[in-house]
Amino acid sequence: MTIPGFILRNAFRNKRRLILTILSVALSLFLFTTLRTALDLMTDPPTTDTAALRLAVRHKVSLANVLPEKYQYRIERVPGVAVCSKFTWFGGIYQDISKSNFAQFGVDADRILKIFSEMAVPPEQERAFIQERTACLVGYKLMERFGWKLGDRITLQGTAWGCDLDLTIRAAYRGQGIDETLVFFHHEYFNEAMNNLGLVGTFWLKTENAEVIPSVIAEIDKAFANSDAETKTETERAFQLEFVSMMGNVRLFLGSILVAIVFAMLLVTASTMSMAIRERSREISILKAIGFDSRQIFGLILAEAFGLAMAGGALGCFGAKFFFSHLDIYKMSQGFIPMFPISTETIALGLLVAGLLGVVSSLVPAYSTLKTTVVAGLKELD
Repeated sequence: MTIPGFILRNAFRNKRRLILTILSVALSLFLFTTLRTALDLMTDPPTTDTAALRLAVRHKVSLANVLPEKYQYRIERVPGVAVCSKFTWFGGIYQDISKSNFAQFGVDADRILKIFSEMAVPPEQERAFIQERTACLVGYKLMERFGWKLGDRITLQGTAWGCDLDLTIRAAYRGQGIDETLVFFHHEYFNEAMNNLGLVGTFWLKTENAEVIPSVIAEIDKAFANSDAETKTETERAFQLEFVSMMGNVRLFLGSILVAIVFAMLLVTASTMSMAIRERSREISILKAIGFDSRQIFGLILAEAFGLAMAGGALGCFGAKFFFSHLDIYKMSQGFIPMFPISTETIALGLLVAGLLGVVSSLVPAYSTLKTTVVAGLKELD
């Protein structure tokens, strides 16, 4: 019999225990992969080369404060700024509040697609959106959720702002790695509905290249320093993390759960290996008696534990990848989670954790068995 065959035969000695252990490890790794992905999405949002060129200009005090519309002209004159658009969150209610968990923004219709160039819109739809004052641009997932089609009229009831908006869907966008659940409308139309209030939530801009970003940030904030509405300019990634920080220490919370999952998996694997090794005390003693040294026996035990943990790890990690790639997470969460991509790095980390825990869990029981003499081991009952 070959060494791999010997390891497999030992692993399958108790099939029920083997299956239950693999399933326990698989479930633990499924949860680990899911929570790790959630943690990455919250604390390390994905970015692209285009997204890295985007900056957000907001009020220095908080996102709840607004900026004068006239700031746009000064921002556009800053060297290194390629294009700038108003970007005001509306927060309106569509039909009823339970269905309104999607964001709506007032923007410069002729500029927004230059800033967010990942959004793919047919040219004729883009022209229709730009030319009509009450037109709106909607993400495909939101269109599918509500069964909207081009030409439909929707009404957003104002909450934070004292006006309602009657919009006509003239364009829909798709985009790789971009939220397809947003609504964009003309900031001009919003401003008219607010009696030309002249206020903007934030400004979003795209720089000419990455090298000018530090100087653009410094120049914009310097331009409005000591004014009634000082600004804070930051990258898109930093702006996104502002929202996560409002939820408290998410990293600590999810990190604690991940540690608990890893610890539980360690206990399951260690318990299984302890029982398996204890049942084979006489067999291990016989191996010692016929010439197997401690290093070889130790290697056999580690290989079995490693294989068992990796089998469960692969089932859990790739199972999570398959599950979430075939699940419409947006519909399941009723619009709360737009996307849930499980990265290759997360799967690799999960497999690494499984392999390490498989090895670690077998160290103590393997070492205690190796210290047992041949005579003492032969006295044990199978």
